Amino acid sequence: MIEVICDTNFLIHLATRRIKNIDNLDVEIGHFTFVVPQVVKNELSKLANNPKKNQDIQSTLNYIKNFKIIPILGTFADKELIDYVSNNKVIVATMDKELKKQIKEHGSSIMSFLNNKIVLES
Repeated sequence: MIEVICDTNFLIHLATRRIKNIDNLDVEIGHFTFVVPQVVKNELSKLANNPKKNQDIQSTLNYIKNFKIIPILGTFADKELIDYVSNNKVIVATMDKELKKQIKEHGSSIMSFLNNKIVLES
């Protein structure tokens, strides 16, 4: 099974929006599981202190409570993800255009959203 590493905005979108193809992803993409870097979980916990984002963040933290947490540590999630993909060929789930560009430069693949559907970019 392939592990897909999620960034903060991807998880918030996944947890708070209706994703059209979520039930068919194993057929469309193959067997995979979403994993959450510790740095992303820490970022979500900090965002929970923002009153404007609290409801979405609490929904996201509840949604990911059974997800595997992987030991990617640091203070800035994007930087830590770039450092990780520079040494590991993985799939990263993100919506951030700059992060997508950098991940592709390191030869890794991207999972993202297009019209509320999850898509795989190489």
